[in-house]
Amino acid sequence: MDFILEQIRVGGDRNLGYLVGDRAARVAAAIDPAFSPGMFLERAEAQGLRIAWILNTHGHGDHTNGNAELKRRTGARIAAHAAAPTEPDRALADGDEVAVGSVVIRALHVPGHTLDHLLFFLPREKVAITGDLLFVGKVGGTSTDEEARAEHASLERVLRDLPPETTVWPGHDYGCRPSSTLALEALMNPFLRVPDLATFLDLKRDWARFKLRHGLK
Repeated sequence: MDFILEQIRVGGDRNLGYLVGDRAARVAAAIDPAFSPGMFLERAEAQGLRIAWILNTHGHGDHTNGNAELKRRTGARIAAHAAAPTEPDRALADGDEVAVGSVVIRALHVPGHTLDHLLFFLPREKVAITGDLLFVGKVGGTSTDEEARAEHASLERVLRDLPPETTVWPGHDYGCRPSSTLALEALMNPFLRVPDLATFLDLKRDWARFKLRHGLK
């Protein structure tokens, strides 16, 4: 296997998508092609890869609106959570795996930002493609305390179940760098440093003022 992970800037609100591949098997998956499906095809062709899968972390349009064109141009199957509004070709449940050559991509159900949200974990490479669950220095937006509670539980699960050296590859470039590690986020991300759920909810409610106080964008 010759593992490939490319972070692709796909437009929108600093959206990030990912090309994951096995060069030896000449196959790849496109994750959240968003506004630039042609860019995924261009990068795959440059490396001699066939895009066999289109994976979505969640069903928001700024992550999925490139699905149809990329599927039309590649014949790839779309995989997402069963609750995704995109009606995927393959519905993924928690723990399901997608094989891309010898690369294993495991879906973890991490609701909060949306009900259908998945994190894609590559156990051998210790890579986490986190979508809008976890950004560098931030976490995904929620509209209600119920959603925030679900997000907190999802973040706690990720910190508990994934190795601290896991690299974090988010769905937007909202932080001071475009990627991180779980260990670094646990050390520096204010939402992961809180001692309990109540403080997490308070920070969610106070986030706009917190950013102003600390000079964050």
